Amino acid sequence: MAGITLKDVSKIYPGSTGEKAVDGFCLDIKDKEFVVIVGPSGCGKSSTMRMIAGLEEVSEGEIHIGDVLVNDVQPKDRNIAMVFQSYALYPHMSVYKNMAFALKIRHLNKAEIDRRVRETAEMLGITRLLARKPRALSGGESQRVALGRAMVRNPAVFLLDEPLSNLDAKLRADMRAEIIRLHKRLETTFIYVTHDQTEAMTMGDRIVIMDRGLILQNDSPKDIYDYPANIFVAGFIGSPRMNFVEAEVAREGGIVVAKFGVTALSLEKTNVNKDVLASLVGKKVTIGIRPEHISVADSVAVGEGLLGASADIVEVLGAETIIHTDMPGDLRIVVREFNDVPVKRGQKLNLAVQLEKIHIFDIETEDSITVRPGGTPKSARSKIAKPEPDSGGEPDASDNGGGES
Repeated sequence: MAGITLKDVSKIYPGSTGEKAVDGFCLDIKDKEFVVIVGPSGCGKSSTMRMIAGLEEVSEGEIHIGDVLVNDVQPKDRNIAMVFQSYALYPHMSVYKNMAFALKIRHLNKAEIDRRVRETAEMLGITRLLARKPRALSGGESQRVALGRAMVRNPAVFLLDEPLSNLDAKLRADMRAEIIRLHKRLETTFIYVTHDQTEAMTMGDRIVIMDRGLILQNDSPKDIYDYPANIFVAGFIGSPRMNFVEAEVAREGGIVVAKFGVTALSLEKTNVNKDVLASLVGKKVTIGIRPEHISVADSVAVGEGLLGASADIVEVLGAETIIHTDMPGDLRIVVREFNDVPVKRGQKLNLAVQLEKIHIFDIETEDSITVRPGGTPKSARSKIAKPEPDSGGEPDASDNGGGES
């Protein structure tokens, strides 16, 4: 088993006029950890994965697997296994032969190959498929075979590049759970690349968010959600996405508020250093509020965190209702309501905001000013991306960031 360390790794493709697809990527991955790299298309996540696998050359920096520098080590000698989006099964071979192929070219004896293939097939529930050809498999069955072909090699590291993107929604949910169980059972290092935030939030011990070749935040799923390092991360994680409004910070009645439109929301309960909060008075900031932290208030729920709005689009999803609202000043706020509140289009609403959940972002750098309790505000955009400590004080969200978006 092995951990992985990437030190200032960059990738420049020929013909890119020097533009870096991956820029100064620094990351320490612990042995047996499940790390998810997530970001939009073109952010550099698959290029990073392919450099770890040895399928792409490293333009700058170093990659270590365990204690070994592997920049010049061939893919076959890195003791890793990769599962692709396309599954890449040999169409002319049976499932058994697909799984056995890598062991055969390593000259293992037939008895050992048979034992590994059948044990892995039993673990994945595909024993009945061993005689079939890939064309006779469903998407979920093909995915299990691709996983099995990787597992029989007993690799030190599993690399999974968007492995579920070809499956329907229900099957993706089933396979997410299956891969999580496999990781716990195999006790091996997993690196998983996806553009799907649901996969990232539900599967990883740690999430690395990338954009334009840079790490923007490296943290646990909960801390990514609670303490996004910047506007990009805050908007990327969460569905529906976080509401953002430009506001002016002012002092009214002895408290610091954010003013936008005809609304003033108290900022006194936010996780912002009081001196920093005071220094913002008279300045413009970006306020972020997640839809699930806003609810439709009844007539008696009047207080400092109240917004007036009218319903525009109402999406009833069963357990929750998504309400798109219009506010004075051409503002649009999305509400994720979990209570059974009947709302019709055009209806006037009072919206209650959980003031302690408000996020504040610098309007120019887009970095978060909101910090973890006990943290200190500073830029979120260093290239250091080390795991959070298991104990001790709680650093602020900026300690987990990468480069500028």
